[in-house]
Amino acid sequence: VQLQASGGGLVQPGGSLRLSCAASEDLLVFSAMGWYRQASGKQRELVASISSGGRTNYTDRVKGRFTISRDNPKKLMYLQMSSLKPEDTAVYSCNGRTYSGKDRWGRGTLVTVSS
Repeated sequence: VQLQASGGGLVQPGGSLRLSCAASEDLLVFSAMGWYRQASGKQRELVASISSGGRTNYTDRVKGRFTISRDNPKKLMYLQMSSLKPEDTAVYSCNGRTYSGKDRWGRGTLVTVSS
């Protein structure tokens, strides 16, 4: 299964962006999916995750500002980001974990929050 993230770009503080993660196969092959980000010089962190049943989790840093969702028929996962801050600047990657525990990663997309 291949994943491809898209939707990054330059946005001003307070602005919004929606990231998309397209899968080559049915999303139901994944027990869970998530969005990770890695800022320059920092470790990668899990931003948000969503289970096959739709249960979501967020890091405290984005709670109330980001929303993760998945559209199984369209084989797409989204990350709606609002009230963006400069500290949200990072390369965002999507991940899917299969029921056998294997991880699939999509190439990242850069989000830059700057005035």
